[in-house]
Amino acid sequence: MKLGPPRRFNEGTLSALMGCLALLGSQSLAGCLGHSGDQETAPESAAKSAPESAPESHFYFHQTPPQQVPEIFAPGEISLPDRGEFASVFSADGTEFIFGVSEGKSAEIRSARLIGETWAEPRTIVSHDRYSFMDAALSPDETKLYYISNQPLDGKGEPKDPDLWFSVRTEDGWGPPQNAGPVLNSDRTEYYVSFTDEGTLYFTSNRAAAEGQEINFDIHAASMVDGEFQKPVRLGDSVNSEGYDGDVFVAPDESYLIFSSGRTDGLGEGDLYISFRMANGEWTEAKNMGAEINTEAQDYCPFVTRDGRYFFFSSKRDIYWVDASILDTYR
Repeated sequence: MKLGPPRRFNEGTLSALMGCLALLGSQSLAGCLGHSGDQETAPESAAKSAPESAPESHFYFHQTPPQQVPEIFAPGEISLPDRGEFASVFSADGTEFIFGVSEGKSAEIRSARLIGETWAEPRTIVSHDRYSFMDAALSPDETKLYYISNQPLDGKGEPKDPDLWFSVRTEDGWGPPQNAGPVLNSDRTEYYVSFTDEGTLYFTSNRAAAEGQEINFDIHAASMVDGEFQKPVRLGDSVNSEGYDGDVFVAPDESYLIFSSGRTDGLGEGDLYISFRMANGEWTEAKNMGAEINTEAQDYCPFVTRDGRYFFFSSKRDIYWVDASILDTYR
């Protein structure tokens, strides 16, 4: 079993490297969500043009909703056979879909919007010719887009260890990348973000790993007080292990976590686990989600839609979705 970060595979040159960390370490990648350099932004007005009363059948790319067996999401439109897709999120109103794509020597974040009754063709939000950006997540009010990048703080020179960054939504798309700062970032690696309704930010970092044990990634949480993030706190051992734990999704009401981990009880190269918050604020012992969700491959990038109806995750270079009622079976 591979006890490491999930792999956002590209064929050929990146096939032997680990996930997004490998992609972020490659100077040849076209980036994804940088602001400097050549860029392409979708008009913000497109995101606002979908009527709130749009028929339910128009959402989710007109796909027939799944039951409690995972299905590939939007095959032929989003999930394509000649590339990898990962890290997908929907806006709260369901009219904007943001996801990661890796193909050839590039990895990027793309966005598609529901305009009237039609989903527009997915397009790259913005690109950069040297630094890489991926694993996007919307802030609770959706005015900021968080992601990870290996861009140096001054935007110049060699790529660095991945940090958390964000862009502010503007009338024309997304503003320039802004580093999330030293409270959230360290001299180690940080990545994959998820928010609670109250603004607490959950993410992954190996900041606490001993020298030579940098594969030991843990899940951390930073609360928001008066508009400022507080010092991140490592979650306890009921969630974190001595190996890799990451790609965390937290329910908006902070009632449960879903994350990817490489453990001895896993079914493949990395499985999805779930933990529920108890009345005393502690987390239940993380439970493997089993063969109903996990495969012999790496399963990662969990996300549950804002209405709580559908559970998305990535596996075998595709995005999958399943009825979120399956989560109740793990309680």
